[in-house]
Amino acid sequence: MATETMTDAEAALNALYGCDTFGIKTMEKYLSKSAFKKMMLTVQKGGKLDISIADEVAQAMKVWALSKGATHYTHWFQPLTDATAEKHDSFVEPDGKGGMICEFTGKNLIQAEPDASSFPSGGIRATFEARGYTAWDPTSPAFIKRTEHTVTLCIPTAFCSYTGEALDKKTPLLRSMAAVAHQTTRVLHCFGIEPSYVVSNLGAEQEYFLIDRDLYLKRPDLIETGRTLFGCLPPKHQQMEDHYFGSIKERVLEFMMSVDRALWTLGVPAKTRHNEAAPGQFEICPLFEPCNVAVDHNVMIMDILQRQALKYNLVCLLHEKPYASVNGSGKHNNWSLSTPELGSLFSPGKTPHSNLLFLTFLSAVIMGVDKHADLLRASIAKAGNDHRLGAAEAPPAIISIFLGDQLTDIIEQIKAGGAKSSATKTTMELGVDVLPELPKDTTDRNRTSPFAFTGNKFEFRAVGSSQTCAWPMAVLNTIMAEALDIVASRLEPFAGAPEFKDAVRDLIKELVTKHDRVIFNGNGYSEEWVAEAEKRGLPHIKSTPEALDVLARPDTIALMEKYGVLNRSELLARREIQIENFEKLIDIEAKTCLNMLRTIYLPAVARQMTEICTTVSSILAAGIPAGMKAARAQAAQVGSLYDELVPRVDALEDAINCGEPLVMRAAMEDARLTVDALEAIVAADRWPVPTYAQMLNIHSR
Repeated sequence: MATETMTDAEAALNALYGCDTFGIKTMEKYLSKSAFKKMMLTVQKGGKLDISIADEVAQAMKVWALSKGATHYTHWFQPLTDATAEKHDSFVEPDGKGGMICEFTGKNLIQAEPDASSFPSGGIRATFEARGYTAWDPTSPAFIKRTEHTVTLCIPTAFCSYTGEALDKKTPLLRSMAAVAHQTTRVLHCFGIEPSYVVSNLGAEQEYFLIDRDLYLKRPDLIETGRTLFGCLPPKHQQMEDHYFGSIKERVLEFMMSVDRALWTLGVPAKTRHNEAAPGQFEICPLFEPCNVAVDHNVMIMDILQRQALKYNLVCLLHEKPYASVNGSGKHNNWSLSTPELGSLFSPGKTPHSNLLFLTFLSAVIMGVDKHADLLRASIAKAGNDHRLGAAEAPPAIISIFLGDQLTDIIEQIKAGGAKSSATKTTMELGVDVLPELPKDTTDRNRTSPFAFTGNKFEFRAVGSSQTCAWPMAVLNTIMAEALDIVASRLEPFAGAPEFKDAVRDLIKELVTKHDRVIFNGNGYSEEWVAEAEKRGLPHIKSTPEALDVLARPDTIALMEKYGVLNRSELLARREIQIENFEKLIDIEAKTCLNMLRTIYLPAVARQMTEICTTVSSILAAGIPAGMKAARAQAAQVGSLYDELVPRVDALEDAINCGEPLVMRAAMEDARLTVDALEAIVAADRWPVPTYAQMLNIHSR
């Protein structure tokens, strides 16, 4: 058999992929065999890092980075904000002879000490207690960050306080991955399976909007808050459903290609790109990776989307709801647990009704999501996501599980006494001879479900587009660790015994019977589901402040502490930070809204009124009755809204002085209604800011 060889094009792409990443291929080239083997124990199996190889790894990383043109390195981390953080140090050290050498040691690699005083800590640290530490995460590869004139080596790290508390989003994620891996291994041992290691995986789809930069710069609300505080829908928006998966405009396609190439150099497995449902909205999807690597890569995706957009005179909007009344943006987290030997532990196989291992893990998911639906909701709580969830175009704020017809039928059989059959795949004939028969899945998809089974994984669709996946995935891993702990504790006494299978079946039946209220395959957007969910006792948490209450409950604290993910102070700090962030964001929105009303909209309406009154005066002076009725009607229409707007501006100022976020939101919405009504009747050349009709349409150039 002939050996398959790469074409020149394939070879070029292969050389491009990961070329700016100190990944496995690069480490194998630059490290000794012994050091490389020790690194692989940590990278692939999560083993403890062998500190003895730190100097060799640092030297290899330095040589590689310098060969790429790097002059500086930074410990790249994710503090408790919505951004990444970095402090750059140069490789340059004086040699004592008037020259310089390039230095980078194992100590430099493993640990750094950025000032921690100005990062959110939720009261863990006082402002004057400045010391904090970053610690190298060797399981996420270092990478090169380029601008037009700079090259920097970025080293993914965790971030903690001087007293050891986690001050970042990565540390709890890594802890949760270890917790769920341990409990998964216990369950697998009950089945006589010895995995080499267990990985929690993530594939994070990223939705975003693009807007022409020239228009963006004329919208203070977009600049300050990431969303439009005013604006009414144009006659044509997304109702024709012609943008979704539509032909990609040349300017956007060139931008997407530049994003893909930038990501491929960093080893980010960007796979899919397409138009999303709303005009001006798009999506990029990478392949599955271990959770912490996928989280790092998603943060890099967001950064590159925003940086590459500017090169095409575009701005990338990551806010969950940049435009009212059109689809918002989410981040669909495709999550699974896997081992090298078995692949995904959520793979049903050909006969899922008899696949006890699959059904065990499935029932654990059902239990975990039902027990902690409110905690999952809290993990996606954010001011921007409040506008999106439940808006009849995104998953509702009610957490439920979609299983599809096949698995739901199996669940019903189990509850009734035992599963005897599984629906099998069929084929579809499309009625055209030249078209092939298509294999038909055993169940449809459900885009309205916040937590959907999609073949061999679960898709947590409710995560917001601007947040990192780290916290939602840490929560999901933790509740799954608890569920699998319960399962393992029940099954371990029967492991290897003749009655083991009966014990498994009994446990599966018990769990799905007790927790099946969380299973819902219908329309999650419907009002009927809201009523049904209330009957079932499922939580319906509509706002961020309400959602965050669960983080202070004793049972949540106990859960996080039991599995070593967060201690009490770390968890309460996160709640405090999120509440503070919510209040600050609403305050910024309200003040931006007030400023725009006073300095942009009121003057524009006044100018319009002046012009109309001038027209009326001119008609009167000319003594021509024709047109007088229309001019006066227009003056009355604009004038009445003008009169309505002034007290609403005053009401918004009072709400800001009150300081209550929900009161400010209501006052902003009242003012918006009036401004949007004015937009519909004020002359287009007098309207002071770009409209939705202009912003939602991305022109070719």
